[in-house]
Amino acid sequence: MIPLHKIATIIGLISYSAAATAQAPALSPSPQAVPAPTPASRPPRPAPPTRDPHTPGYVTAAELPDGANPPSNTDGNFIIGPTHNPASEASPQPGVPQGAVIEFTMSSTDSKIYPGIARDPGTFGTPDPADPSNLILTTSHPAPYTRHVAVYVPKQYVPGTAAPFIVGADGPDRLLFTVLDNLIAERKVPAMVAISIGNGSGDAQGSERGLEYDTMSGLYAEWVEKEVLPLVEAQAHVKLTQDPDGRATTGGSSGGSCALIMAWYHPELYHRVLTYSGTYINQQWPHNSVTPHGAWEFHEHLIPNNPVKPIRIWMEVGDRDLYNPNVMRDNMHDWVLANENMAKALAAKGYRYQFVFAENAGHVDHTVRQQTLSEALEYLWQGYPIAGEAK
Repeated sequence: MIPLHKIATIIGLISYSAAATAQAPALSPSPQAVPAPTPASRPPRPAPPTRDPHTPGYVTAAELPDGANPPSNTDGNFIIGPTHNPASEASPQPGVPQGAVIEFTMSSTDSKIYPGIARDPGTFGTPDPADPSNLILTTSHPAPYTRHVAVYVPKQYVPGTAAPFIVGADGPDRLLFTVLDNLIAERKVPAMVAISIGNGSGDAQGSERGLEYDTMSGLYAEWVEKEVLPLVEAQAHVKLTQDPDGRATTGGSSGGSCALIMAWYHPELYHRVLTYSGTYINQQWPHNSVTPHGAWEFHEHLIPNNPVKPIRIWMEVGDRDLYNPNVMRDNMHDWVLANENMAKALAAKGYRYQFVFAENAGHVDHTVRQQTLSEALEYLWQGYPIAGEAK
């Protein structure tokens, strides 16, 4: 087996070689043959290596029988897979009441917080020679967007009452709505509203999605509070609770790091966080000297060096999750290591958390979500009262 550090070197060489090939100037053709200019294409990402959950330095985890999920009332670290069959709650069930889904759009022209940016197609950026953790990007500029919002209202919602809710990134999330139908009917979670917010387009540094999800600040949570939730209440005719213990966030990839960012910077608003393949790596842009390593700072400095916050977290990573997929060679772009470090940091501070390492799984793996989302939601909402439940 090739050691991991040699794999990283090989991946870096392959990426560099592919990038250099893509950017190499071609011989000038005759004037009649000059083609129309097209944006440069990024080289394909190399396939991530498969990581072993028993790698030295990773957290010690309980290895579950193939196909099993962790107990929903137990903290700690777990290994699942390699088979990922969908839980029964992942499909509509006969006789189960189905909630209503109300959908609307939001435009950049209506936002005072996010007027919109975009990165030119085919461009990325270059590492700062003086600091490889900083990406120099000159091709981001103002640009409009329209985003889609879907609001799930359970059949059991009582009009006029303040409902608990979960806010999700990269929506609409139809699987979440289906799972909630079943879990609410089974009285395993409270009758909650689910707010599934589309991103503002693009990905990573220089994009609107990257700005929203990867920025280490309370701004996205403030945008949700000021510009999204009032529209949700008006459009869906619901009342949303102000109790942070009845408010959750969720997302995958950068949407996952965004979910924790929302609760970390505004624990007075959110106490519960659910993430798949969380991007707890260095992807913040523009560079910020307060948190120079982006979401990598969570396990590097923020969680270890701050008092425990009232946050309960469920998180997952796949054994084939992303590994250094861009030009930055800063040793802060390994999604598996980042999530392992998160589990270690959370445990050391005494947080209530559950960490799932999924074998035979990629980035925000759909089969893993189908298997685990129902258990994850049950774990997430432990301790919250369910209407009519015996005390």
